[in-house]
Amino acid sequence: MSYLTPSLPESDITMEGEHPAVTNFRNYIRINTVQPRPDYASCTKFLKKQAEDLGADFQVVECVSGKPIVLMSLQGEDPSLPSLLLNSHTDVVPVYPEYWKYDPFSAYKDEKGDIYGRGTQDMKCVGIQYLEALKCLKKEGLKLLRNVHLSFVPDEEIGGVDGMAQFVKTEVFKKLKVGFALDEGYANPTEKFTVFYGERAPWWVFVRCPGQPGHGSQFISNSAGEKLRKVINSFLNFRDQEQQKLKEHQDLHLGDVITLNLTMLQGGVQFNVVPPELSVGFDIRIPPTQDLGKLEEMIKKWIKEVGEDVTYEFQKKDMCQKLTVAEDGKNPWWDAFSQACKVEDIQLEKQIFPASTDSRFIRELDIPALGFSPMNRTPILLHDHNEFLNEKIFLRGIEIYTTIIPALANMKM
Repeated sequence: MSYLTPSLPESDITMEGEHPAVTNFRNYIRINTVQPRPDYASCTKFLKKQAEDLGADFQVVECVSGKPIVLMSLQGEDPSLPSLLLNSHTDVVPVYPEYWKYDPFSAYKDEKGDIYGRGTQDMKCVGIQYLEALKCLKKEGLKLLRNVHLSFVPDEEIGGVDGMAQFVKTEVFKKLKVGFALDEGYANPTEKFTVFYGERAPWWVFVRCPGQPGHGSQFISNSAGEKLRKVINSFLNFRDQEQQKLKEHQDLHLGDVITLNLTMLQGGVQFNVVPPELSVGFDIRIPPTQDLGKLEEMIKKWIKEVGEDVTYEFQKKDMCQKLTVAEDGKNPWWDAFSQACKVEDIQLEKQIFPASTDSRFIRELDIPALGFSPMNRTPILLHDHNEFLNEKIFLRGIEIYTTIIPALANMKM
């Protein structure tokens, strides 16, 4: 079945002549699940209707009150086999409406078929693509060997602490018997499609610099500002080195180097008072190839050089560096995935995910997982103003999943 040139009964086409899968996608975008106050209740109601349309078992798990994990399940012919998990998150990041062409929760579609809205790329598109692909497979009568589960999880955009991180610890998750998982990737502006087999570990470091206070008209020795400058210089000099490494080596991607950014500054009461303390926060993303112990020793050295009273603490310190084997002949799940992509005539570009996703909680359990969002010829706009996805790219993604999902669910090993 071609989703790009649908042949559907007249009753299945909207008044605009829009494909019903696109209408479904746009309705999902219109549900405002923006952090920090996502409308999870409306989202769960919407997803329950999706499960009914699919004919899937439906349940809601709340590891943390008010933060629902929605599960849908389709039983395979041999439920004893490890299952396939199709994961997506329901929350989206904040918006600045004044910088958008259209209301970011209107799912406006322009004359080119570009659908604008927060979550069009990250990652409500993928959740709907899973569902629509499974509807298509079911309509065609295709039998699946393994159980297929869809999870729609909360709070990924704020670290997943109350979402997937808690869910993987539950008996409900264990009973799913997940053997392999698909999760989010991101767009690729070229003809290629990006697939992620690992991701960088996020470290959020907060450094406190105490110092001698005094009047703003004096040369105060041992001030917090002097110490803060030294700390910032050490961290940002290292940032420059990593950025230069990326520029000089054409074979490296962003996920192959350490990124470091100054993201927070705190302190001070008024202009004419030298404060007793100033603090700075850094967001560091570390590839799996980096020795985490050596990196922390380097941070300790920078801090110690500034002064014994300067301290640091981690607001986040992810130590997971597990990778999914993505080489032909070495991982049957990878073989099934990559062969399905060849059937669809798509060229994959393998990378380490530069940020972090819920896949890390799955890989920590030694369950292989790949990050894949079937969006090529599309600018990378996750978390950006005017996030959009073209409807033809969206529909093509459904076609791709109608090949990938059965390839994985019917894999024999």
